[in-house]
Amino acid sequence: MSLDPALRTRIETLLHSNRVVLFMKGQPEMPQCGFSAKAVGALSALGVDYAHVNVLADQEIREGIKVYGEWPTIPQLYVDGELVGGSDIIEQMTNSGELAGLLGLQAPDRTPPAITITPAAAEMLKGAVADAGAGASLALSINAQFQPNFQLAQFDANAIASESNGIRVQFDLASARRADGITIDWVDDFRGKGLAIDNPNAPKPVQTLSAAEADAKARTGEVMLVDVRPADERALASVSLPFRTFDGGERAVLESLPKDTALAFLCRSGGRSQQAAEEFRALGFSQVYNITGGINAWADEVDGTISKY
Repeated sequence: MSLDPALRTRIETLLHSNRVVLFMKGQPEMPQCGFSAKAVGALSALGVDYAHVNVLADQEIREGIKVYGEWPTIPQLYVDGELVGGSDIIEQMTNSGELAGLLGLQAPDRTPPAITITPAAAEMLKGAVADAGAGASLALSINAQFQPNFQLAQFDANAIASESNGIRVQFDLASARRADGITIDWVDDFRGKGLAIDNPNAPKPVQTLSAAEADAKARTGEVMLVDVRPADERALASVSLPFRTFDGGERAVLESLPKDTALAFLCRSGGRSQQAAEEFRALGFSQVYNITGGINAWADEVDGTISKY
């Protein structure tokens, strides 16, 4: 299949304008497939700056890049205009340090994480590894949202690995950093039956604030208010305190704040603000609040002059 000259020029302009380019599904902060998420995680672990192209938003590029690099799948990573490969190759090169070398970066920290596996969990895991046969090893990945995923993988002597209670666990580079200090236990209680991970590195869950609590905390500077509604809704009803919005490039400014900044999100009734709070939690913010009931609750609890809609 030949590539349209105009499309080839578009792709080459992208590659020549940016040293590192990732063609992926979705955005780095919200990948739309597991393979793109793995690629983003690997690049994030290296701390490398890169341009990205969301192929889901550009069908021409989505099909054209497969022809251009003679690579049939997405994601694809290019460095200095040359195709590096897809998700598995990106991850392998990241873990080995080869990608850091290619990019001229300092070799990544491959220190194995400190982990604790309880005797009960070790007993269950030993059976699972034994049943998988010779050459099997337990692997644990922890994504950017700190969701764990256990798998049985091929034993890799060069992998980042930790051992506790006779159980060896392999990690990719990003997961190793996120796993430091975890405890793996086996539970059989009201939560169900299975492995449970206590990860001290995971951001706290989104917490709730009533409108009155949010008003008090905002007045003392304990939290920063963020109204996620568009301008036309804010024109109908808004709080009388200073607040931030997502207008223009304001969201990007908020995302660049220190991760311990306390943020309280507000919308009409609490739904959109909950979603925004979850997204910022996924970015690593550790003090994230949703104002329950939104601006309508604020009208009931704090300021009766605010119009409800």
